[in-house]
Amino acid sequence: QVQLVESGGGLVQAGGSLRLSCAASGIIFRINVMGWYRQAPGKQRELVASITSSGSTNYADSVKGRFTISRDNAKNTVYLQMNSLKPEDTAVYYCKRSNGPIDSWGQGTQVTVSS
Repeated sequence: QVQLVESGGGLVQAGGSLRLSCAASGIIFRINVMGWYRQAPGKQRELVASITSSGSTNYADSVKGRFTISRDNAKNTVYLQMNSLKPEDTAVYYCKRSNGPIDSWGQGTQVTVSS
């Protein structure tokens, strides 16, 4: 049974930092592409950042230079370090794993940035 469990969300002031974690189980973690997505109220879910099995990364333009995605294959965990947070970063953040056509989502963690 595949499980992705996000943690690390919370309330932070603008300019602050948070680190999200997503712990995976039930999969061969190292071969999966891992991604962080977010969904703000009334908006579509959007890709924030992704990291391939070889460590190549991709970022949304809106977070480049502020967010960093990383993975620890020994711990089956992917991270999202978020710095210089802005109120527009407020959303539910979801972890996703992809292995070819097969993907799974976590339950999400709320990030709220106050101005």
